[in-house]
Amino acid sequence: MYRTVASRFRVLKGHGINRGAARFASSGAMATRTSSSGGFFSWLTGERSSSLPPLDFPLPGVTLPPPLPDYVEPGKTKITTLPNGVKIASETSMNPTASIGLYVDCGSVYETPISFGATHLLERMAFKSTANRSHLRIVREVEAIGGNVTASASREQMGYSYDALKTYVPEMVELLIDCVRNPVFLDWEVNEQLQKVKAEIAEISNNPQGLLLEAIHSAGYSGALANPLLAPESALNRLNGTILEEFVAEHYSAPRMVLAASGVEHEELVSIAEPLLSDLPSVLRPEEPKSVYVGGDYRCQADSAKTHIALAFEVPGGWHKEKEAMTLTVLQMLMGGGGSFSAGGPGKGMYSRLYLRVLNEYQQIQSFSAFNSIYNNTGIFGIHATTGSEFVSEAVDLAARELLSVATPGQVDQVQLDRAKESTKSAVLMNLESRMVASEDIGRQILTYGERKPVEHFLKAVDEVTLKDISTIAQKLVSSPLTMASWGDVINVPSYEAVSRKFHSK
Repeated sequence: MYRTVASRFRVLKGHGINRGAARFASSGAMATRTSSSGGFFSWLTGERSSSLPPLDFPLPGVTLPPPLPDYVEPGKTKITTLPNGVKIASETSMNPTASIGLYVDCGSVYETPISFGATHLLERMAFKSTANRSHLRIVREVEAIGGNVTASASREQMGYSYDALKTYVPEMVELLIDCVRNPVFLDWEVNEQLQKVKAEIAEISNNPQGLLLEAIHSAGYSGALANPLLAPESALNRLNGTILEEFVAEHYSAPRMVLAASGVEHEELVSIAEPLLSDLPSVLRPEEPKSVYVGGDYRCQADSAKTHIALAFEVPGGWHKEKEAMTLTVLQMLMGGGGSFSAGGPGKGMYSRLYLRVLNEYQQIQSFSAFNSIYNNTGIFGIHATTGSEFVSEAVDLAARELLSVATPGQVDQVQLDRAKESTKSAVLMNLESRMVASEDIGRQILTYGERKPVEHFLKAVDEVTLKDISTIAQKLVSSPLTMASWGDVINVPSYEAVSRKFHSK
């Protein structure tokens, strides 16, 4: 390297040669020529120098690779169903890493009064000791390959995922399936996690929005969706390893499981997973427990200077009524909102209706945002507000005003709708750039629809949402019974009947 630099530096002292002849000289000859002007810096940067050919001059003996195509077709999702009913699904990607998840059609809706809180505790017991590994060994194995494991519990599904380099796919699949299929629920591990659940429940006041969402479900539904997602305090002294074992044995059956992966060749995944899953019992998939939306009121007085309140309504149909589900998603993006300290910009809701019409106008409100929760056969949509107790009545009026406004034809213009649709599509596409989100999307779609629909299908559904669809679904919302939940200083919260009349007297 030193010789090359020194040699070229000496060349700088030489005389220039005819530039016309330089165009036809060999690249070897060019390495010994340079312009008489420009200096050392020009030689380094390539300016005013003839020591190198122009960029469009082909170098002899150099073969260029073929250019990249303008469009690279994404990997298709392939699905294999084993004889016992387990589905294995995957899509390939160019990334060097893979995300693998095992998803189970089992959530808090399947709990009974005896097993309340089981899914919450199962989420915390994920990747603990199994019949084949201690918890310490599981941790060491995951650390050894630089992996990351997570678990999540929802009202209708459980998910266990593993993220690591794709060269370790066999190890990932084997450990993941072992942890889901063969947990032993050691007493000391269960008791340790119960103590953590107790601490988590004690800290729930730090998450009033999550608390209100739980209250909306318990007050608004009769049946399975009223089951608590967070373990209730009354269940903590009853839950134990035996209850968890019975719950897993009853609900973790073959037809209710999907092994989903992003970044893995399908044939490789099937060859590894089939011997590990083919002996699962093939029990008929039970019908999902019924839930009936009834509406209701929940209030919790707490020592807080703020009042948190949520108004919500039902849209029946859920994910199985796809058009309404997508319209509801666009409606949430259209209404938007956020905190009063949002700086605006992409994703901050600065152009949403609730930001422009409420947060931008009323400094007494700390947060004001739309929310939704969509399930297989039903959905909830509403507005959450945080304000001081002296302004809570006005905040409720504003929430009612905004919900009634989008239900009135002509109150939403095409510019607002187009912005909401583009924001929705952007959110979908950006989320799917994550391997773990893509893997989860595969697993949860197959549990819900029996297939994985391409993203273009949902983007097309978003594009087809019209102003009439927005007003129609909003009218359907506000015509259902009201569910209201409040937490904090609730003394000045209007009565349920008074708020309900704001909607149903129209």
